[in-house]
Amino acid sequence: MRLFVAMPLSDVLALGCLLTLLVVAVRHPSGRVEAAFAVGATAVTLATGVLTSDDVRRVVEELGPVLVFLVAILVVADVCARAGLFRWAAGLVLDRSSASRTRLFTGLFLLAALVTVVFSLDATVVLLTPIALAAARLLGGSRRPHAHACLRMANSASLLLPVSNLTNLLAFNHLDLTFLDFARIMAPVLVAVLVVEYVVLRLLFRHDLASAETPPASPGEDDWGAAPLVPLCVVGAMLMGFVVTSPAGIAPAWPAGVAALVLAGWGLAGGLLRLPEVAHAAHLSFAILVLALGFVVAALAEGFLADDLTRLVPGSTGVWQILAIAVLTTLVAAAVTNLSATLLLVPLLAPLGTTAVLAGLLGLNIGAGLTWTGSLANLLWRRTLGRNGLSVGSAEFHRVSLVVTPLSLLAGALVLAATT
Repeated sequence: MRLFVAMPLSDVLALGCLLTLLVVAVRHPSGRVEAAFAVGATAVTLATGVLTSDDVRRVVEELGPVLVFLVAILVVADVCARAGLFRWAAGLVLDRSSASRTRLFTGLFLLAALVTVVFSLDATVVLLTPIALAAARLLGGSRRPHAHACLRMANSASLLLPVSNLTNLLAFNHLDLTFLDFARIMAPVLVAVLVVEYVVLRLLFRHDLASAETPPASPGEDDWGAAPLVPLCVVGAMLMGFVVTSPAGIAPAWPAGVAALVLAGWGLAGGLLRLPEVAHAAHLSFAILVLALGFVVAALAEGFLADDLTRLVPGSTGVWQILAIAVLTTLVAAAVTNLSATLLLVPLLAPLGTTAVLAGLLGLNIGAGLTWTGSLANLLWRRTLGRNGLSVGSAEFHRVSLVVTPLSLLAGALVLAATT
């Protein structure tokens, strides 16, 4: 209570707005309710007068391209899912597993990493996870190893590209790197993290994966569909667009936006979806929520919170400092989600240079898997499992996350320190 008495009213209101938005994000109400709370929080924040017109303009200019990308990539992923791209890919993995749960786990682990890299983590937890569970069900036994593989890859595999996670895209604005430069630096880090996560998950779920093999119930190639050529070609062109346009300073929102328009038009023309379903896939209310978070965090950055966090940021980027930054971003993400933590911490890390920002991303991606509230993807994953008849409680979730996350963070920090 004394803390709130000592705080200026503007800080109290901004903090209240932040907590409100986080509760809304966790509860995941209807789009209208989500948008209403976001607009209300923005209005309260702006009414305090903490943010000047220049501050508001800066937030809009920084988040605008990111939000356009978010909307576009959600449409791209949704059309690809409707066209059967993820189901076809999972069918290939199942076909090559030869009724082995271990090989199926390995294949789905790598597929989840690939989907995260290309489509972002939300596509992995919402679109791929149900298909992975369906593939695992055909072999009998526990589906838990495959479910956890999807979640771990949704967070940790998002390290590779600027477009794999909103945290990366927000941080990318503070880096003097091209799309390929970012990928080149983070590639060895990702490899180390994938090896650690795979080995630890194999050990944690060794009994589930080593149980007696059950022949698959003859899924058949047709059951999993044929390769959807148009979505494959459009996604490939989108990735090339990211690479080609980045050196010219063109935001990833442009290639993603073109891909979304092409795929939405193709899907509408072929009867794959209707216009209201395109709007639903875009999830505009979530984009409004992210923009509201931008305003609220910008207001907090003008007050006590940024000052307190600044004192915790190391002054250099040696190996121990890199690890300290990764731990700091992990802890802040665990408290207020990685999206809010990115908006708060990346501007504080940017003056230290590229290595510091990338070290922060270790905690904002890998570290986001430590707690339920570390990433909204964790909560979406839990709901996805519930809709597919699988329940994962907090004890099981933290039994995995508290073992895997610290080891992955350590591996990522050591490789980043050695290669930058």
